[in-house]
Amino acid sequence: MPYIAKHCHARIAPRKARLVMDLIRGKPVDHAINLLSFNKKRASVMITNVVKPAVANYNDQETAPSREELIVTEARVDAGPIMKRFQPKDRGKSYAIMKRTSHLIISVAPADEAFGGPVEDVESLDKVDPKTATAGKTDSK
Repeated sequence: MPYIAKHCHARIAPRKARLVMDLIRGKPVDHAINLLSFNKKRASVMITNVVKPAVANYNDQETAPSREELIVTEARVDAGPIMKRFQPKDRGKSYAIMKRTSHLIISVAPADEAFGGPVEDVESLDKVDPKTATAGKTDSK
């Protein structure tokens, strides 16, 4: 069962937040928090503040919590409402300024639930990139 935490109406553009979310998707929680703490982007602070409550939700509901076995199964950024402001321009024109907001959604789950079976070495999961990993495919020419 995944444990979810959300930050709705975060005052950051979704395009900027997705760059940081892509870094932690599929990583163990400790490794993800470590990546976020050394990242210079402003979104990393906001995302760290969402990962920690997701882990706390797991710790509250499980009888024997072990943080080492948790994986970030879902890291998603949805567009929130847009605040529209107007800047006066020359000859009576106005220029629209779109202040975009985001909904940051993080889901964590134990490694055995996330991958459908027991996982022997959780630390080896940070070395595998889910976007470039090939399942049983060989490179034949």
